[in-house]
Amino acid sequence: MIGRKDGTVPLSTTTPRSLVDQAIDGMRELLADGEWAVGARIPPEPELAAALGVSRNTVREAVRALAHTGVLEVRRGDGTYVAASNEVAAMMRRQVGRVDLQHVLEVRHAIETQAAALAAERRSDDDLQTLTALMERRAAAVEAGDSEAFAEADAEFHLGVVTATHNPLLIELYAGFEETLRATIHLDDETAEIADEHAAVFEAIRAQDADAAAAAVTGLLHTLAR
Repeated sequence: MIGRKDGTVPLSTTTPRSLVDQAIDGMRELLADGEWAVGARIPPEPELAAALGVSRNTVREAVRALAHTGVLEVRRGDGTYVAASNEVAAMMRRQVGRVDLQHVLEVRHAIETQAAALAAERRSDDDLQTLTALMERRAAAVEAGDSEAFAEADAEFHLGVVTATHNPLLIELYAGFEETLRATIHLDDETAEIADEHAAVFEAIRAQDADAAAAAVTGLLHTLAR
């Protein structure tokens, strides 16, 4: 590095962020804000370029980068779709598809026991209302024999517990399990024991008993593993 005449070294200037990086950040914000849901088709290049204030070529490069990480999926002749809410969720989805279900259950156990304990400590009244509604939806689906509604409510309940931790990284990690989680939920597997264990998780979180919440999740996942 070349110094000044007085012998001091000038501070290096910060390289401006590229327009592609700015476009990627803009798309990430749309994903984080829920403007683009998983499974939705994103707007075409001209519309995105206008919205982000960049050229179509810049948008194309940004989409290519997010597709490479698994966040977006380009379908030739059809458009570009949201495959994951962020890079962490995309990575988890890829890894979950490569391992045995037993391995998935083990990682779920590690995440969900800690999440239940944190949820019990941190849950808000709004979180509790959400979990209450999901428990009611779950019970109604069982009563109606609606397998699809049951899988949806059950998966949303588990995600709701993690959401109640208010830990954004934990929520992102668990989101990667969501697709696999839904695929493994079957109404025919529901038993009184499993229903009671879900209720135990909920009651422990409502009572803000972290130890009981973690223990209830452990019991529930051990039952599912059997």
